[in-house]
Amino acid sequence: MSLSCSDCVSSSDLLCGEDSAVVLSRHGDYSPEYVSEFESTSPEFQDSINQLLEEERNHTWITSRIPNQPPDGAADRPESIAWILKVQNYHGFQPLTAFLSVNFFDRFLLSHPLPKNNGWPQQLLSVACLSLAAKLEEPLVPSLLDLQVGNAKFIFEPRTVKRMELLVLTVLDWRLRCISPFNYLHFLASKMDPSGAYSTLIASKAEEIILSAVKEISFIEFRPSCIAAAATLCAADILSNLPLSESWSEGLHRDDIMNCYQMIHEVSIKQKVSKQEAEITSSGSCSISSSSCKRRKLNNETLDVEKKGSC
Repeated sequence: MSLSCSDCVSSSDLLCGEDSAVVLSRHGDYSPEYVSEFESTSPEFQDSINQLLEEERNHTWITSRIPNQPPDGAADRPESIAWILKVQNYHGFQPLTAFLSVNFFDRFLLSHPLPKNNGWPQQLLSVACLSLAAKLEEPLVPSLLDLQVGNAKFIFEPRTVKRMELLVLTVLDWRLRCISPFNYLHFLASKMDPSGAYSTLIASKAEEIILSAVKEISFIEFRPSCIAAAATLCAADILSNLPLSESWSEGLHRDDIMNCYQMIHEVSIKQKVSKQEAEITSSGSCSISSSSCKRRKLNNETLDVEKKGSC
């Protein structure tokens, strides 16, 4: 299904006076590129982490806008996020690309509710957010039509997606630069396991945990460093049960970390139960279908016997 531009957004919504030079920063000030991998715990890397934490504190405008009630469209959010993660896996995008897509998606809905028109506005938003994130992080970005895979309910023309991208940029005030949990993972993993024997595995497992966690909108209330620390802690539990050094979470809020850690466990259990229920339902449907086929076959055989008997 293809939609024209007029079906989605009005031109007045897309007017923006921002200079393209400030796409990555609200005030156009220079900020060093954030690197997601830390190869050591040298003072230079510790300074980088401290800089990230300070920058994170300056981004409280994100969490301060979270309403007491879920934003409009939250009910359909799981389907949208599942699609983003499916496409991320299909195209082999980095985990950061998926995280940024979800970040843009949630921030947009917090500020700009979408109309409920058979679900296509949220699907269009999902495509636009994923496209913007891929342009930021991926060396090779598929075309807008090739991006719309994963059994998408609606297929949008490239010009429609581009207009939605402009609306997203406008609503987000061109704030695309985003500190993510991935900025902290390798540093935290190396602090947690100074020997380096498990740090790579811990960071890799923590990435999976974070991508699983973003399916729940409740995690938006936690700072990226908190999510990273909680996910790293969960990964360490799963992989090695490492004894933690006292300094591993230095500079972080331990109470928030433990709250996030507990929520990750609760979400994990919830997701496992949902998956098991889906498998049971699928298995039950197959059994019912198989039983129906057997009954039809048995009835047909009985009918054949009766016909022969009557002859």
